Amino acid sequence: MPITTKPARRSVLVMHYDVLIIGGGSAGLSAALTLGRCLRHVLVADGGPPRNEASPGVHGFLTRDGIRPAELLRLGHEQLRPYDSVEVQCLEITSIAREGRVFRAAGFGTSDDVPVSVTARRVLLATGVADILPPLPGFRELWGRGVLHCPYCHGWEVRNQPLAVYGQGRTVTGLALLLSRWSPDVVVVTDGPGHLTLNARRRLRRQKIRIHEERIVRLVGSPTNDLQHIEFADGSQLPRRAVFLHAHQHQRSALAEKLGARHTSKGAVWVDSAMHTSVPGLYAAGDTTPGTQQALLAAAAGSKAAIVINESLTREECPR
Repeated sequence: MPITTKPARRSVLVMHYDVLIIGGGSAGLSAALTLGRCLRHVLVADGGPPRNEASPGVHGFLTRDGIRPAELLRLGHEQLRPYDSVEVQCLEITSIAREGRVFRAAGFGTSDDVPVSVTARRVLLATGVADILPPLPGFRELWGRGVLHCPYCHGWEVRNQPLAVYGQGRTVTGLALLLSRWSPDVVVVTDGPGHLTLNARRRLRRQKIRIHEERIVRLVGSPTNDLQHIEFADGSQLPRRAVFLHAHQHQRSALAEKLGARHTSKGAVWVDSAMHTSVPGLYAAGDTTPGTQQALLAAAAGSKAAIVINESLTREECPR
């Protein structure tokens, strides 16, 4: 009879830190840099690729305009290396609980699946958001090149080209009027009734922005994922260089919700002026929180949160 053995039980890696940063994008790495310069013992739990992974470049980031997202993160990791008190690990944090004066987080390594238990005096959420794209062929495939979300990030690259804005109602009206700054040829495509008020139609007409309310069949792109045209249910085609939209979003992590942190009506994690959530000791920065979403602004918010966290820890260490 063959001898069978039970698989060895995986040991749990236990770690203790001043600050646990969950999320390794611009906000998380910027916070880690500032905290490292404060000699704080920090763990960055990097759970995966950033929201802008599909984009060919990060724009509006002073000294780094046009850099590829992966290269920006590589430089961020490189600049953290001199700070011995900062660790960046590929970890997926699945739960956080308050235990007295510290937080206990549990998760696993994304590369080796080893269970991890982390305790930290403060936690910074920099987990970001995920975009929910329309369930039409072409939107997901062309995301980041032919389908875009931000004129400030991508408008210059498609300036003076034929553009479309997808959506309905007030949201599409505002985005189309904004985009008319970058191109004289903007068309609103609503994929059915646009639910546009008479005033909205008047404002769009004044800017020479046309409205197409036909149903959309698909977006057709090139082999390099550039948009070629929009195909409608009536068989017509509209050549366009790019489609802009305000995509619906959801939090990439439910950790704040599980901890009972307050959220805004739009689903962002609420923070006060000091980046503090409604849960004592829990902070948030970047796209996770309300406001304009840009890599440079996320990095600034991460740095601000780090300063606030360091000063909070210092007050705790140096009581009156």
